Parts: sequence; C-alpha cells; structure tokens
Amino acid sequence: MAAPAVEGVAVTALRSVLLRVRQAAERAGTQPERVRVVAVSKTKPVSLIRQIYDAGHRCFGENYVQEFVQKAPQLPEDIEWHFIGHLQSNKVKTLLGGVPNLAFFQGVDNEKIANHLDRAVLSLERNPLKIFVQVNTSGEPSKSGIDPSGCVRLAEHVKLHCPHLEFSGLMTIGMPDYTSTPENFRTLSKCRVEVCKALGMTEDQCELSMGMSGDFEQAIEMGSTNVRIGSTIFGPRDYSKKQPN
Repeated sequence: MAAPAVEGVAVTALRSVLLRVRQAAERAGTQPERVRVVAVSKTKPVSLIRQIYDAGHRCFGENYVQEFVQKAPQLPEDIEWHFIGHLQSNKVKTLLGGVPNLAFFQGVDNEKIANHLDRAVLSLERNPLKIFVQVNTSGEPSKSGIDPSGCVRLAEHVKLHCPHLEFSGLMTIGMPDYTSTPENFRTLSKCRVEVCKALGMTEDQCELSMGMSGDFEQAIEMGSTNVRIGSTIFGPRDYSKKQPN
C-alpha cells in the first residue's frame, strides 16, 4: 500500500510546481503556456511516471539510455520525451530506435554527436529531431557542454549542416549548489543573442533550457522557456542502478 501514497505525493508536487511556474512566468511578464515543464523521471519506475501522466502531464525527460529505452515502450506514445545530457555516439541509434517519440535532444555539445544524430534520423526515416545545444556556462571541466565562445559555431553547424535536425535552442546545467545560477543564466542569454544574430533568428525562435528543482523560478524570471524538474516532483533519486551513456 506504500506505493500509491508516494505516487499521490508526486501528483500533488507536480501541481505545486505548475502553480509556481505560472506565478514565475506572470512575474516575468511571460505567458505561462510558453514555459515547458520537463518532468525528469530518471531512476523512477514506470508506475510513478504513469501516475504523473494520468494527472495530465505529457512532457518527460530521461538521462540514461538503457533505462530510457526500457521504460519508454511501456508508456503512452503521446508523451513528448526529452533526452537530457551527454550521449556517447555509439548509443545514438539505440536511443533513437528505442524511443520513436523522442521529441527533443537536450545536450548536443560537439559536432560529432550532431552528425551522428543527423545520420541516425535519416536512416530511421523519422521526423526531424529538435536540438538544444548544451553550453557549459559554469566553466567546470567535469561538465559537458561547449564553451560559450563556441556556441555560435556549433549552432551554425546544426542548422546549416544537419538537415535532419532542427536547431531549437540552448541549454545549460549550472553548479550543483546553485551558487553560479544568475551568472549561468545571464551567460546563456548572451549566447542566445549571439546565436540569433548569426543565424538570422528572432529570440522567440531560440528557446532557453535552464533551471532545475532548486532554481527554476529564477530561471523563468530570467527568460527560460524550459525547466527540468526531477526531485521536486518525484522525490529523491536512487542512483544505485545508474547506467552510463
């Protein structure tokens, strides 16, 4: 009987998050429906994801390929799936073949992975995959993402040389303790200005994915159109079965 109680808590938490997102958007003068809430369900069971789905949410994110391809087929096809983070090039076909309804790839951090994704989309004859270029705004050597100075070049590569990908925006992952949050967010916003100028896009055409459980309200107030919420909705994660990408 314990599982339903946990799942009920998650649904309540989701509703609280959605309310906070709406309030943050209103403070920022942004239409709340323009902010996408990605419920990051890594390490969580299919049954719990299904409860959030049944509560009306349709946008979910995963980080680990093997876990992702096992869970996605057990869930409804109308879910808008996001892959978040770094991916090894030899896992690209496994991911795209195993999750046909993958809508967004949040984590292109070099030309090689962009090229592999482009070829895989073509070979699988699937719809173009929406891409967010990952920028390392905190400068941590251990973190994936291209240096801000290279974001324009990588965005240009995706847009001009990967016809089966759709450049959709920029994403970043700040420091775990959130101490660099304002600086990270400002850096990504500056990157968007540069990318839009180089590619002839309006800023509305280039989304920003920034903000997680500890700072999503501030992220929205600073222009984020995607927030990635995991533990605040689902509770603490169990990393004992973590699988590398």
